[in-house]
Amino acid sequence: MYLLFFFLQTKAQVPETSELFLTLKTNDSLLFNVGFNQCDISPFEKLIAEDFEFYHDKSGLMESKDAFMKGITNGLCSVSNPTKSRRELVAGSLEVFPLYNNGALYGAIQKGEHKFFESVNGNPESKGSIAKFTHVWIKDELGWKIKRVLSYDHKM
Repeated sequence: MYLLFFFLQTKAQVPETSELFLTLKTNDSLLFNVGFNQCDISPFEKLIAEDFEFYHDKSGLMESKDAFMKGITNGLCSVSNPTKSRRELVAGSLEVFPLYNNGALYGAIQKGEHKFFESVNGNPESKGSIAKFTHVWIKDELGWKIKRVLSYDHKM
């Protein structure tokens, strides 16, 4: 019995080739490669849940999609912001763990590491921080929505 429990515990992460992993990796790319890196906020509108919460170890808590969208629009993606940021997923760090309710998939936990780079006033890009992230995704009739974000352990 203990061997069975150990085996089940070690197989909780879905394979990188699974539909769930690939779907959430694509969503991650939309949020960051398009939304964050290019300041095209349309993926945020589509993929962020209305009751979104964002916990950041350096900049605090945002308790709604509206607050997050205002922060992105008026901060990171503001035309008057001289700093342009870019996020890069650390290769091989992404993991996805499905969440079930009575056998039905209702969500997933996605975690990994990412690196940030910055360019100020059009100068060459420099390295920023590296951090860990944990995302809670919920599946509804319209698809996957990111509901909770933890961004932590930022280091230069």
